[in-house]
This record gives sequence, C-alpha cells and structure tokens, in this order.
Amino acid sequence: MSRVQANLLLIVIALIWGSAFVAQSHGMQHLGPMAFTGVRFLIGALMVAPLMWFEWRGLARKGRPLRRIDGAKIAGLGSLLLLGAAMQQIGIKSTTVTNAGFLTALYVPLVPVLGWLLWRHLPHWSVWPAALACLAGAFLLSGAERLTIGPGDLWVICSALPWAFHVVLVGRVADRMEAPFLVAGGQFAVCGLLALAWAMVYEPLSWAALEAAAWPLMYTGVMSVGVAFTAQVVAQRYAHAADAAIILSSETLFAALFGYYLMGDRLGPAGLLGCGLIFASMLAVQLIPALVMLHSSINSRLTQN
Repeated sequence: MSRVQANLLLIVIALIWGSAFVAQSHGMQHLGPMAFTGVRFLIGALMVAPLMWFEWRGLARKGRPLRRIDGAKIAGLGSLLLLGAAMQQIGIKSTTVTNAGFLTALYVPLVPVLGWLLWRHLPHWSVWPAALACLAGAFLLSGAERLTIGPGDLWVICSALPWAFHVVLVGRVADRMEAPFLVAGGQFAVCGLLALAWAMVYEPLSWAALEAAAWPLMYTGVMSVGVAFTAQVVAQRYAHAADAAIILSSETLFAALFGYYLMGDRLGPAGLLGCGLIFASMLAVQLIPALVMLHSSINSRLTQN
C-alpha cells in the first residue's frame, strides 16, 4: 500500500467515525459509558475474529508464531484504547458535544510531539502548521464562544493523551509484528472485556437496556470498531503517525456534515471556516511533501543535465 492509498483509507475511516456520532449519542441514552464501550468493542472483535484466525495460521506456517512480548504489546494498545474511549464517553455524559468535539482534537498536536520525544523522529515541517490549523478548525467548528471548562471537559482533555499514544504506537506495533488483524482484534478484545467487567460491577446493566441500544451497538461495533479501527491499523503501517492524526481529526468535519443532513444542524460562518481549515490541513500534509519531493527531483535532473 502506498502512502497516498493509506491516507485515502484514513479519510474513509474518519468518515465512518463521523457517521457513527448519531448512533453513539442514541446508544448512551440506554447504557452507561463503560457498558456501551465494552459491548461495541467486543462486537468489533467478533467481526475481525475470522481474519485473526487466518493470520495466526499464516504466521504459524512461516514459523513466526506470536511471542509473549507481542501479546503484551497488543494488551497495551487495548488498554490505551480503553482509556481513551472510556474517558471520552464519561466526559460526553457531563459536557456538551460542542466542547467534546474541540477538546478531543487536542491529540492532534500531541502526536508529532510524542513522536519526537519517544524516537526523536521529526515529521515533515508541514505537519506543525497543519496540526495547529486543524486544532483551530476544530475550535471554530465546535463553537468557540461557548467553550467553558467543567468536570466533563477535563475527562475529555485527559482522553487526548491515550488517543495520541495509540495513534503513535498502533502502526508501529502492527508493522513490526506483520499481523495487523491480530493487533486490531486483540486490542478490541482487551478493551471490550475490561470495559464490560467494569460495567458489570459499577453500572446498571440489563438485557432490556442492551435490546434498546441494539442498533447503535451494532452500527458502532461493526462499522466504527470492526471496519474503521481495523482499517486504521492497516493504514497506519504505511502512513506517518502525525499525518494520520491530522487526517483522522476530519472526523469532526464529517460529524458536522452528517449532523447537517440527519439532525438538521446548521453551521455559522465560524463553523464553515473551521471546516475549511480542517480540510486544508488534510490537503497540506499530503500535497506539500509530494510537491517538495517533485521540486527536488526536477532540480536534481536539471543539475545533472
């Protein structure tokens, strides 16, 4: 898979996540945040299970079975996934969607910073202005004039750190193990089982509530987790983590579009400007490096001639 194909796949992932916003909102009317998180991630794990089995057998035939350290890495990714998803869901219950939309995007500038701190890996210079423009776009899109910081907002702010670590690590782990489906399904199972165990102890959980939230659970479990999160693992084997963070943040833009068509939401001038900034950021991280390389290649050929 080429870098361009990986980035296009990331855009599709962001579209799916944006479309799942309505389903998540409806599902939370019937279930607690940990119960909803646990069930939908277990549905996602079941979706990927056949691919996991084929990949496991393929690794065994090649004489490269997974080691304990590989299982520990997958469990670590699942724990990061749980922390990010759970804190975000808890925060959404006591804050506005407006605030949550902007505060979740705080992970975007964290990704290149973490990449530099952990591995001294400097991304292309275009990532830094694109990340700031993306953050500003999310701020405008969420309705900056209504932003206040409360307990729910703090939960969402805290969720940005595990989300950033997950984006930085997931492609790296999957690439080194050469087992994207085992990584994807394994982290779903860890996240789902831990969240559901917590919910069974601390949240009201009943069969009637699960039936009432069946369609939101199925949509988010199959599409948002089973399809989109698995595709993220595959795409990030070939895309730079900082680029991926910016492209995936367009989930906010797609959520606004689906809100426009499905819920009657309307954007003012600030919101439209925010959409434009996020879209421009997505284009910048893909086009600027390509144009710089093309310019260097042309100059090199002219010099040789």
